[in-house]
Amino acid sequence: MEIPQSANPAVTSAANPQTPPATVINSDFETFLKMLTTQLQNQDPQNPIQSADFAVQLATFSGVEQQVRTNELLQNLGSQSGVLGIAQLADWIGMEARAAAPASFDGSPVEIAFTPDALADQAFLVVKAADQSEIQRIEIPADQSTVEWAGVRDDGSPFPFGIYNFEVEHFSGGELLQTQQAETFSSVSEARIENGETVLILESGASVPASTVTALRQHPPS
Repeated sequence: MEIPQSANPAVTSAANPQTPPATVINSDFETFLKMLTTQLQNQDPQNPIQSADFAVQLATFSGVEQQVRTNELLQNLGSQSGVLGIAQLADWIGMEARAAAPASFDGSPVEIAFTPDALADQAFLVVKAADQSEIQRIEIPADQSTVEWAGVRDDGSPFPFGIYNFEVEHFSGGELLQTQQAETFSSVSEARIENGETVLILESGASVPASTVTALRQHPPS
């Protein structure tokens, strides 16, 4: 049974929250005091700086200081959210995720999903090897959204076990409308954080953003 994508997945790496660099604020405050002292030392005795002007300067610096602290807190919250999100991904490990990625063929039929083109009157499943070379082209119903690839050649002999890529080409009146990378189910072996995004590592070795997974299901018993 397919499970719609919902709560989130697994654990292998996570960024440690960092301590706010308070020294930056302290340094800025010391610089501000030096500037203020210099300003006092060099003011015109005939036209001294008014107390109201000092108050404005102090208020301005206080506002900047608070903004810096707020930004640091937001960054730390973001880091903690990333750790929490990847912890939730633990339930995805060992399950099968459907995504636009290569699939591992082990002799069992490969389930392939795609979005039919409403304008198409003809469609082909294009099977490619791991090096992206085309090895088979099969006509499929243009109005279907799923097919199974048996993994056999036209003469009935099986293709070798390995990693295969699948595309679906949609035609209308003999003209190519679009080429779409098909989605396949692959077992999730790992999840990690890369550039702030949760990425799933599939049994095929492919990596896909967790946000691109369109369905989950239990791994069928062997």
